[in-house]
Amino acid sequence: MNNRILIIGLVWPEPTSSAAGWRMLQLIDELKKIATDIHFACAAAKSVASHPLANEQIVEHSIVLNDSLFNDFVRELQPSIVVYDRFLIEEQFGWRVKQELPHALTVLDTEDLHFVRRARTVAYRNNTEIDYDTADCHRELAAIHRCDVSLIISPFEYDLLVHQFQIPKVQLLYLPFIEQHLSEAYFQSLPTFDQRKNIVFIGNFIHEPNYETVLQLKKMWPLIRKRLKNVELHIYGAYPSQKINQLQNTSEGFIIKGAAENVNTTMQNYRVLAAPIPFGAGLKGKFIDGFKNNLPNVTTSIGSEGIATANWAGFVADQPEDFVNAVCELYNNERIWNESVLNGYRIINQYFSNQIWNGVLATTLLSIQKQISIHRKKLPIQKMLWHHSLQSIKYMSLWIETKNKLHNNR
Repeated sequence: MNNRILIIGLVWPEPTSSAAGWRMLQLIDELKKIATDIHFACAAAKSVASHPLANEQIVEHSIVLNDSLFNDFVRELQPSIVVYDRFLIEEQFGWRVKQELPHALTVLDTEDLHFVRRARTVAYRNNTEIDYDTADCHRELAAIHRCDVSLIISPFEYDLLVHQFQIPKVQLLYLPFIEQHLSEAYFQSLPTFDQRKNIVFIGNFIHEPNYETVLQLKKMWPLIRKRLKNVELHIYGAYPSQKINQLQNTSEGFIIKGAAENVNTTMQNYRVLAAPIPFGAGLKGKFIDGFKNNLPNVTTSIGSEGIATANWAGFVADQPEDFVNAVCELYNNERIWNESVLNGYRIINQYFSNQIWNGVLATTLLSIQKQISIHRKKLPIQKMLWHHSLQSIKYMSLWIETKNKLHNNR
């Protein structure tokens, strides 16, 4: 417990707005198992939804991009473990940490593989095959190679890194969302089929796949509404843009609700979660929330990716006609609805329960930390990158820093 941990965030965590914020708080809880002195530094501005990390006994620091003052900060702080929140943060600050603290254990929290999501976005936009051989891919793989261990949230992404890109397994840790084990009493206490009505979608609208999902729902909604008379579709999500709000049509029952104050109580009002997600990566937090709240769903293969189960809590349908049929069937059929709810309950307990994952991160980090030199000897590409490739990032950052100073001195 003598560790001091520094987490460098891309943004300040917003657990009520996104799965990424909720995931960060889960990681902080796990890191507390090996450290009582945890610091969170971020160059982004806070929002009203930013979680008060001080309430979690986390020390907050505001930092600046492309500024040598960060070197002074990290040299004085002397963390033994540094966690980067996504590869962009490792690119920005990793070389500075390596320069000042060469022996610190470095951890990359990928959240999801950004190059996978971006490649799928391009393929969807252009109606082409998915091509992972991109600059985004090369940059993210380089960050993974430079770090001592990277946290991977999806089995698909873990397998992709190991088998297609030959990342050493010792450099990866599969760690999904960590959820409270659900008791049967809790499961049975939630609203039943007859106590729920209407259909829901929920997702942060800063995240592009969520906007595209709502567009898909807008196209399919007239067909669903024709078969489900008087049923409404309610769209929830933080940071709705004008183009989202313009999709509202109250006469057709297509309602934009904005941010959900409490995702659990909100979900417990609805009978079906509809999410025809066309592209994306990682795990979808909306489904984990749904499983916990007895809310079955209809989604796509992309939506269900990363959740290792053949018995989905609802239906997986990739074609619009199949999706419409599945939504109507799940909404009307109480037997199928109850079976789907039970599947969701089982998915949480079999794949995401804290009884399985509690302490896994802590044990892994301590094990690597005890033999950091031996661990790094198994990673020749890491040594090569630190010796050569990173110089471009370092000198680009120094150039930007010098440019900023000249501008400020005018």
